[in-house]
Amino acid sequence: MATFESTKDLRGARFEDVTLQGARFVACDLSEVVMRGVLVADADIDSPWLPESDRFLVNGVDVIGYVEDELNRRFPGRGQRHATDRDGLLAAWDVLQRTWAATLERVETMPLGTVDVSVDGEWSFAQTLRHLVMATDTWLCRTVLDHAQPYHPIGLANNGAAEDGLDMSVFMATEPSYAEVLAVRAGRVALVRDAIAGASPQWLAEEHPEPWVPSARATTLKCLHVILDEEWEHHRYAVRDLDAIERG
Repeated sequence: MATFESTKDLRGARFEDVTLQGARFVACDLSEVVMRGVLVADADIDSPWLPESDRFLVNGVDVIGYVEDELNRRFPGRGQRHATDRDGLLAAWDVLQRTWAATLERVETMPLGTVDVSVDGEWSFAQTLRHLVMATDTWLCRTVLDHAQPYHPIGLANNGAAEDGLDMSVFMATEPSYAEVLAVRAGRVALVRDAIAGASPQWLAEEHPEPWVPSARATTLKCLHVILDEEWEHHRYAVRDLDAIERG
């Protein structure tokens, strides 16, 4: 099987009368890709940035709105994630964490070791929670609160984070226990809620250097929206993988 990694040599490439059946594209830039007369039976596309796209056409129909409406139907409360005031954000955070609590309870009923199972090379459930710790640390502790040491060692960064200027030495080199993950995660959940509960309109409008692009600016409100987006997207991934584990 041919493998292409970390290359830009395929930009503008033309694939004609070739078979890509079963191919897997991970962390790839497929923007502006044009597909004509293609077979897409059982295709599975996952793009957390879909709502930010100008359009996504399938047979000439822009499907972004349909996808968003369906996800909001499947995950009640998701549609509140871009609230713009303190009360709306607090309600959005609380319904989100009730959703996570139900999923945590589900995991407790599953076989021992489920939290460490990886499906198709994706993060395990425990690793997903660790990444959400890191996301909170990046967008709240580092960007908004400007802590001197914003990152908890238990956090888990995306691949390539070191290239974005993140000091990877602050993170654990070994896998922590699930109990440790839950404890740190609970602390970060409380931290976000406390920050939102004390939010004023002026604080929400304050601007900060973006963590990965310091020359750009992000308001506190945008940073909270990023955290909410991360939480909902990774919850969706976690539920998807738990379903796959239960199916065997």
